[in-house]
Amino acid sequence: MAAVLCDWPEVGSFLVTLRDTMFDGMRSDLRAGRIDPFDPALRRYLIASMGSLPDERLRVLFLDTAHGLIADEQMQHGTLCHLAIYPRTIFRRALEHNAAAIILVHNHPGGDATPSEDDIEATRKLDQIGRALDVEVLDHIIVTPTRLHHIICERRSAARRANPASFTLRSEVLPEDEAIDRACRNAETVLRRRILRRQLVGSAELFGEPAWDMLIDLFIHECKGQQLSMSSLCATAGIPTSSAMKLAQRLCEAGILERTPDLFDGRRTLMKIAPEVGHRLRAYFAEGTE
Repeated sequence: MAAVLCDWPEVGSFLVTLRDTMFDGMRSDLRAGRIDPFDPALRRYLIASMGSLPDERLRVLFLDTAHGLIADEQMQHGTLCHLAIYPRTIFRRALEHNAAAIILVHNHPGGDATPSEDDIEATRKLDQIGRALDVEVLDHIIVTPTRLHHIICERRSAARRANPASFTLRSEVLPEDEAIDRACRNAETVLRRRILRRQLVGSAELFGEPAWDMLIDLFIHECKGQQLSMSSLCATAGIPTSSAMKLAQRLCEAGILERTPDLFDGRRTLMKIAPEVGHRLRAYFAEGTE
């Protein structure tokens, strides 16, 4: 590959442009709605942009009060197995952006997402500083080529599990990849049964829940990293297209779904589940089927 790129530098330039365009598209998806640490779109973006880097790097996502993305910046650059984190630099930028919250992200080139003691201690200190400055450290995510580890979110889940008075969904104690896979399988089972019921009994107007069917179908696609257009989503509802379009509009107005333009086809509108709703659906379906 190196020899090819040396002989044809325009090929290397094209690949870099293609990569940057892909990352820009992913960032645009993130800017379209509320950022949630468990958002599948965020997971895909972080793994694609950081999972295979040869050395450790720190990225910070700066968020507003509604957890919308203000800026996405690489803050520090380390070595194969070490990364120095400078709180002063991070929080100075947070204040310059007038950020209400931040998500810290760094990669482990070795492929093991388990946080080191230094990772945990640095996270604890940054969380304390953030509280003092009224900047919430929403999460510290470790990225590898295949999975993420959420230091803050998973520690909070562990604390809730240790407190018998608090209720914790079973999905919160699972590794992220396993929880997503289980939720996707359960959602597929539910949707198959609902479609079969519709075919056997008929009369979707009497026995159907088209909005729920649309939401489940979109959730399954997002778990698999696939996008779904408005027209394809409406086909799932089992009702006339015009009625399904109105239903999708109502779901968007309710903040359950979001529209994003298709960067490769201006005629299409892509649909996505609002991140917070997606996180709740994942927890719901990870618990089992209906």
